[in-house]
Amino acid sequence: MDVHFNKHELINLRKTIHKYPELSGKEKETPRRILDYISKFNPDRIIENIGKTGLAAIFEGKAEGPTVLFRCDLDALPIQEVNEIDYKSVHNNIAHKCGHDGHMAIMSGFAEVISQNRPRKGRVVLLYQPSEENGQGAEMVIKDNKFKEIEPDYVFALHNLPGYSKSSIISRKGTFAAGSKGMINRLYGKTAHAGEPENGNSPALAMADVVRDLTFLPKHNSYFEDFTLITIIHARLGEIAFGTTPGYAEVMATLRTYSNDDMDVLTQKSLKIVDKHIRSQKLKSETEWVEEFPATINNEECVDLIEEVAKNEGLDVFKPEEPLRWSEDFSQFTIRYPGALFGLGSGTEQPQLHNPDYNFPDEIIEAGIKVFYGIYKKFLQ
Repeated sequence: MDVHFNKHELINLRKTIHKYPELSGKEKETPRRILDYISKFNPDRIIENIGKTGLAAIFEGKAEGPTVLFRCDLDALPIQEVNEIDYKSVHNNIAHKCGHDGHMAIMSGFAEVISQNRPRKGRVVLLYQPSEENGQGAEMVIKDNKFKEIEPDYVFALHNLPGYSKSSIISRKGTFAAGSKGMINRLYGKTAHAGEPENGNSPALAMADVVRDLTFLPKHNSYFEDFTLITIIHARLGEIAFGTTPGYAEVMATLRTYSNDDMDVLTQKSLKIVDKHIRSQKLKSETEWVEEFPATINNEECVDLIEEVAKNEGLDVFKPEEPLRWSEDFSQFTIRYPGALFGLGSGTEQPQLHNPDYNFPDEIIEAGIKVFYGIYKKFLQ
């Protein structure tokens, strides 16, 4: 299908957003730039500050019909950009290294296409969501009272994927992206003089045992139905003081699974490991959970629709056997509403997501708009 949008202005928008990135929860100028851009397409309604810093544009049909929500993400990453481009990030250690600038460009081009072909029935919601990278944004939007006014019947989102040919579509029924959560274990003992360690209680041995047992926990296949992984991402013991026996330690790990049931099991088994070793060493502990992402589980009928649209557009469709190992907080939508997250190939030679030399390829914007528009037509046209 032919879609008409101003490519020059849209790419300029993408490059401007890229040049002025903002971290999760600090997206202030980015939604303002988006608002300035999409206001000229005359959405029937705009909701600002949804989920604190998000933005939603709504196009209403004249007849009754479903509410279909399309979502993109606003935030950048705390990564130093190394690309030498004329729109290089002006902020030290902040850059769009996941392609959210490109996702926003696709959504904004989609808004222009909708303005030329407004819905006949129902309504379409274009959500620019904050704080995806830290796993907080989707839930903040959903729990915002403003969201009650636009609660959807269906939800869709895309994410660019390096390693696949440009403008190809990557789809999968069931789990598309893994669930993950961060585990912070704090172990409390008692400091003492390094020459008299018997007068203190060092958490060193317990820390070592926790690191070892958490690492090997996923190897117990009888506990789990599918892929599980624990990655130790940080550990700290005491202070750099050669006269002191340490009295405090931290172990941080990322838990990752393809199923939410397995995540529940992995969580409980991990807590038992920590409890076992702090008890054996007569320590105290506390555990904190951060950056929790459920698995993103796609609705089968919604995946069928995405694949049908992609094939109608002559786009290659790839169906990976295994889910993606990274996580996406769009899962907060798919556990509540029928919908799907799909991939948009960003090139076989493209640096991987979160790499310092990654840069979203503008030539895939049109394919993203076409698939969104094809889904939109099926529901609302």
